[in-house]
Amino acid sequence: MKKIALITSGGDAPGMNACVRAVVKTCLGKGIVPIGYCDGYSGMIENRFISLVSDDVVNIIQRGGTILGTARNDEFRTEDGRAKAIKNLKVEGINGLVCIGGDGSFRGARALSSEMDIPVIAIPGTIDNDIFGTDRTIGFDTAMNTVVDAVDKIKDTAGSHHRIFLVEVMGRDAGFIALETAIASGAASVLIPEERSNIKLLAEDLKSQNKRRSNSIVIVAEGDDAGGVKEIYEKLLPLMDGYTLRYSILGHVQRGGRPSAFDRILATRMGVFSVELLLEGKSDVMIGSNGDALHTLPIEDAVNAAAMPRLENLQVIKALKTVR
Repeated sequence: MKKIALITSGGDAPGMNACVRAVVKTCLGKGIVPIGYCDGYSGMIENRFISLVSDDVVNIIQRGGTILGTARNDEFRTEDGRAKAIKNLKVEGINGLVCIGGDGSFRGARALSSEMDIPVIAIPGTIDNDIFGTDRTIGFDTAMNTVVDAVDKIKDTAGSHHRIFLVEVMGRDAGFIALETAIASGAASVLIPEERSNIKLLAEDLKSQNKRRSNSIVIVAEGDDAGGVKEIYEKLLPLMDGYTLRYSILGHVQRGGRPSAFDRILATRMGVFSVELLLEGKSDVMIGSNGDALHTLPIEDAVNAAAMPRLENLQVIKALKTVR
């Protein structure tokens, strides 16, 4: 194996650079040329790439985002678009591909793998933690810490003004960020896509809790079935006579920032493992974590299972309701 290509695709996640660094350093240590395609699958279609050397990955382990850039590409969803990408990979003499990204990126990796004879390894890099087959995705831990820090600050204002705050966090149709940050921040309640929201019951619950304290925080996942945080606020307001409500949308601040030590270590281990798997002749698999151990499973399994409800979130809600 002489050349291994790598891309970062989909939404950026803290720790992607640490993973890129690990892939590059492992390749160079084994006499393999690492090729970084710019802006995900777009760069692959447009044949924009960098032959990476050690100096390219110096002092990037602590940086958020991705030095390779990332983008979503509609052309790549077509067979003709993927054919262009495959042709460019073969002309450049690529012997293996490492894809770092989320479920959409995995679908692209799976499609590529089925249409070409170049082996593909997928690494879960997304703040949403919504990839089947892994306890943690790269970027999730950092995003949680970012949210908890922001909520702690909002709680200071909520307490000072005796207000109830609804705080919207990212996660699309998965409630992992919302649920775990609700527990970590001592929130009064949480609304997640995995459980149908009842605004009337939420109002009654908040009134009951506010007899014991002067403020409350409600964490709202952006994909909640009751709507966005503004819509939920408007539904809740008429039911909370005598209480002052505010809402805050944390937005893309959750994606950026220096990756946590956990994400740096996880990303590094997965990056090294991806090159080792390619050298062992493995293909069409994703890397997942189970506690401290890394394992593999078919990309197809991860993609097909992504549409299934993540019911484990409902079990963790019990902890929140017990300790709030």
